[in-house]
Amino acid sequence: MTLTIGLIGLGAMGGGMAQSLRRKGFDLRVFDVRKEVADAFAKDGGTACASLAELGAQCDVVVSVVVNAAQTGSVLFGSEDAKAAKDAGASADGVAATMKRGSVFVMCSTVDPNVSIAFESRLAAMGLLYIDAPISGGAARAASGEMTMMTAATPEAYARAGDVLDAMAGKVYRLGDKAGAGSKVKVINQLLAGVHIAAAAEAMALGLREGVDAAALYEVITHSAGNSWMFENRMAHVLAADYTPLSAVDIFVKDLGIVLDMARATKFPLPLSSTAHQMFMQASTAGFAKEDDSAVIKIFPGIELPK
Repeated sequence: MTLTIGLIGLGAMGGGMAQSLRRKGFDLRVFDVRKEVADAFAKDGGTACASLAELGAQCDVVVSVVVNAAQTGSVLFGSEDAKAAKDAGASADGVAATMKRGSVFVMCSTVDPNVSIAFESRLAAMGLLYIDAPISGGAARAASGEMTMMTAATPEAYARAGDVLDAMAGKVYRLGDKAGAGSKVKVINQLLAGVHIAAAAEAMALGLREGVDAAALYEVITHSAGNSWMFENRMAHVLAADYTPLSAVDIFVKDLGIVLDMARATKFPLPLSSTAHQMFMQASTAGFAKEDDSAVIKIFPGIELPK
């Protein structure tokens, strides 16, 4: 049976994931709050839906790639969860009300694991299946189908939508038979990502303050034991003076906040995460909220950044 797939949110990650699904030949429906973005995507294949309710009614599997839990709630339940309806494009009814019983909702946002568990429970009561499936890897890997998905779901949900997950990701980790485990692993990944970006910025800032040539420092570190994927990727943005937000400062204000909330619930200390979170908070309040997360380097005084 040919599945009809819906994808909501054609941003940096969602746009690439939609390309992967289209490339694999799925019958694809898309929705984005920016109608012109959905229409432009559909010119090369697929169908742009005018509303979330329309998309939900037509699809066997719905993939949601929005920013946060509030937007996911609005995508699912529409005006009933109106808190983020304007941002998520969900001022009308959401997808859950129109999805067919037995169809699958794939949640790709970084959220508190307890929120994901609650989504699964609420959808189960409506006869819908759910996959807790946060993602990682960046826009380029999303577009090439090589990103990572950290998933948890019932066997029934995997049986229904497993091929869809494999079409979008190079690695699909199955971490449990119910929601929560995928989100927990993603939260831990975000702990490392945020701390690594903050540490990379601190290292580059110290080098600049000490008069080291930035390009030379980058070359040495990326071929030495102190390198990290985040140093190599994000400090290239700093060298290019390009703070176009592939992942914005405020994403890590949010994600490290989720990290700290999860740990606080069991009184587990996270001193490095706390410091990195404060650094991103400082960058956000200094006016760099919507810039690339590498802009956290701008909080350091007395340095001259590459132009």
